[in-house]
Amino acid sequence: MTIPPLADGPPLETALLRSFLEIVDSGSFAAAAERLALTPSAISGHIKRLEQIAGSSLLLRTTRRLEMTLAGETLYAYGRNILELEREARAKLRGAPLNGKLRIGASEDFAAAWLPQVLQRFRQWQPEAVIELKVGITADLLRQQERGRLDLVFGKRCSRVEDHGVLLWEEPLVWAFATDQPLPVTGPIPLAVFPEPCVYRESAINALSNTQTEWRIVFESSSMTACMSAARAGFAATVIAASQLRQLRMLGAQEGLPELPAARFYAFVREENSISAALIDTARRAGQQGRLSMPSPF
Repeated sequence: MTIPPLADGPPLETALLRSFLEIVDSGSFAAAAERLALTPSAISGHIKRLEQIAGSSLLLRTTRRLEMTLAGETLYAYGRNILELEREARAKLRGAPLNGKLRIGASEDFAAAWLPQVLQRFRQWQPEAVIELKVGITADLLRQQERGRLDLVFGKRCSRVEDHGVLLWEEPLVWAFATDQPLPVTGPIPLAVFPEPCVYRESAINALSNTQTEWRIVFESSSMTACMSAARAGFAATVIAASQLRQLRMLGAQEGLPELPAARFYAFVREENSISAALIDTARRAGQQGRLSMPSPF
């Protein structure tokens, strides 16, 4: 696709950038249109206009997903900063910085992998907000939210949530094991899992139950760090999100392990307010950046 560059042409409109970022974050034009309350044709028009301004193609369609071109990756990074600065400017002009306390619950994988970046970025432009954090299993955290003990929960599901959940991003689940040791070839496959209820555990057991592969649970812990330590030690295989695959190697069909479903990361809000909205937006950006840098499971 050849588009004449417009180096000194029209400005990068925030509406166009918002559509582009939403397509990348959601993974499709249709999902972006739904989130932005626009028609798919309007979203397509925004991308065509943005590509004319950029003088380059921004997105490539593959059989599996939408992918960004090099120009798209560059624009994505700048676009995030542009929209964040716009939002900060609006808050400053209104003279109304976010303040008050927000009680947050987060699954351990979210808290360990993404929450530090979320809180760091959030604190930079909302220093008056107070965050109270509780880490636990998503199902337990949601029960506490129902009792009024938590305002916002960051958690995961392997099926789409149609009620009050705000989809942040989704990514594949993968089997993980030690990088320097072979998976045992005799006997049942050893597993390290969370106690019930846990979507990672359910996904692993359901996938294995649909095959002829024998397995047994040899390690159980409510700590994600502990399950990953068991995998790094070669004691057992575990299931994690693809973006968490650090100091571990990915297993698959070669080891006789079935494909796993995608994990969907959500924000569950008890009552929407300016603090929770800003934090959810920051979490979506952090998750998207982690997803872009994760190893391919295919």
